[in-house]
Amino acid sequence: KSKKNVAHHYDISEKLYDLFLDEKRQYSCAYFKNDNDSLETAQNNKIQHIIKKLNLKPNQKVLDIGSGWGSLAIEIAKASKCEVIGITLSENQLEYSNKKAKDLNLENQVRFKMMDYRELNEKFDRIVSVGMFEHVGRKFYNKYFKIISKLLNNNGVALIHTIGSVNPPRDPHPWITKYIFPGGYTPSLSEVVKPIENSGLIISDMEVLKMHYSHTLRHWKERFSSKKNQVLDMFDEKFFRMWEFYLTGCEMAFKWGDQVVFQFQLTKNYTSVPNTRDYIY
Repeated sequence: KSKKNVAHHYDISEKLYDLFLDEKRQYSCAYFKNDNDSLETAQNNKIQHIIKKLNLKPNQKVLDIGSGWGSLAIEIAKASKCEVIGITLSENQLEYSNKKAKDLNLENQVRFKMMDYRELNEKFDRIVSVGMFEHVGRKFYNKYFKIISKLLNNNGVALIHTIGSVNPPRDPHPWITKYIFPGGYTPSLSEVVKPIENSGLIISDMEVLKMHYSHTLRHWKERFSSKKNQVLDMFDEKFFRMWEFYLTGCEMAFKWGDQVVFQFQLTKNYTSVPNTRDYIY
């Protein structure tokens, strides 16, 4: 069912995403140091911010859960001498990521696999997941964090980046569920913290990104709308209006509503990361 839900959104057309995403095909919240940053600059900021939070060391083994089109895993490999494994349930993303790694001669350092996180059974020094937790589903939160704990070495660090809500728990949005992200859900903080505690993991750092996704979605919406004729060549007027509504509605939810992005840094002990945040900034 997870694979079917992923295919509904990510396997519709490669060309569609090239119309509105940045050149690295980052389909998650960017990091705007300034409101007028370009989308490319902000997405690179996001990648570098996450890489710094992971506090990578040479020859470590890194897992990227929900690796998208592969750019985060590839940038981690470039920035470190780490071995990176990216897993996805999207056939389109898998094919694109493997080709990209091959083109960059990084095949020995980065590998992408078609598999669910629940199928893994090996240890990693670092685990990163960006924009995948929204697809896990509430009833699997305990299992998800228990598996993160099982896969993470004793001195390991995990970084989970997810959309969340500042309000108490509520039902998922029926329109988004039906047309855009079947099985998707953006959790309240209270729904995430308990499963983390149950797993034995420690929240060693946490950041709430406010307004960043509103800016990201504004860029996506403007690019998407400006390419209307190309969208209509691929799909129809109904699809265009549906996606325009999706991008606009989500932009407003992050600007005026309850939506933010949570970044959880998780460890198993107090000494896995430095005592101050100087290494990030």
